[in-house]
Amino acid sequence: MILQNPCLTCGACCAHFRVSFYWGESDESETGTVPTDYTEDITPFYKCMKGTNQKPTRCIALQGQVGTQVTCSIYQLRSTTCREFGVHWHHSAMHITPEELDRCNQARSAWGLPALESQISRFPFQQPASHQHHRTLIYPHLVRKARRGGRKTGGFYSNNRGA
Repeated sequence: MILQNPCLTCGACCAHFRVSFYWGESDESETGTVPTDYTEDITPFYKCMKGTNQKPTRCIALQGQVGTQVTCSIYQLRSTTCREFGVHWHHSAMHITPEELDRCNQARSAWGLPALESQISRFPFQQPASHQHHRTLIYPHLVRKARRGGRKTGGFYSNNRGA
């Protein structure tokens, strides 16, 4: 039995963190994809998704209700910040890095949602043979590593709202 990707019922990261990225990723650049109408300037070199540089935070591209059912209206055009957020659903298995588990749980907590670890019995976490990468962990392994003190990094997802 294949169960649904938990990210599709969550969306907390899109309604908690500022999503910043290099301006060249916006479609005002020849090679960019993120719709400029969905962005705002942070500096001359960085933009963020509208709605993520303020409180309450909610990305303009987030559709649906956080914690119930959500989608991204520009999923195929999203920035590398969103593409590289270390949570991936592939071949019926969830792949997540320790750093991103911490961020995910921080956002879930802000929305009153249970930590992802508490959801383990709801999802079939398995590691496909094609995903044996050393930085990508499958959930049961991740829980053990995160409890040992997985590395935390800042990345472009941030709670900082100023210079």
